[in-house]
Amino acid sequence: MSNGELYCYIDLAETNYTDHLDYKILDNPDPEPLLKIYDQYARYKKLDSVWPIYAEEFSNPTNDIIGYYDNGELVAWSCIYRVSSTAVEAEQFAWNYDNPKLKLGIESMKCECAIYKARGYKILILGDAHEYKKQIDGFKLFGPRLP
Repeated sequence: MSNGELYCYIDLAETNYTDHLDYKILDNPDPEPLLKIYDQYARYKKLDSVWPIYAEEFSNPTNDIIGYYDNGELVAWSCIYRVSSTAVEAEQFAWNYDNPKLKLGIESMKCECAIYKARGYKILILGDAHEYKKQIDGFKLFGPRLP
């Protein structure tokens, strides 16, 4: 579906998910374990080129870093940028894939819908409109760019 020109978001009013995962919003986290998970994610996905992640992103006051845990161990994280009082953007997700049964790619998006809907946000921007994102309730495409 995505050709680099279609971008999507979730209309949080059309969702009814719960924050069902073991997660914490991390305050000024140590970047090393997060960068290690990102490296594992890139290797697992066999990415030839990765978006650079800088340690400073984890302490940026406009970003929320959500850590996801399995049996008490940090296994994944999301970086969510608070764009405005009504919109947040899922900037980056990374998962070590040690336990694929968790399905954290999709389940983290559902959890994030619940978190940000409860905080009063209206939309969760997801970036490129990849096919798998259509599974999330409230999926919408942004319209054409205005002149």
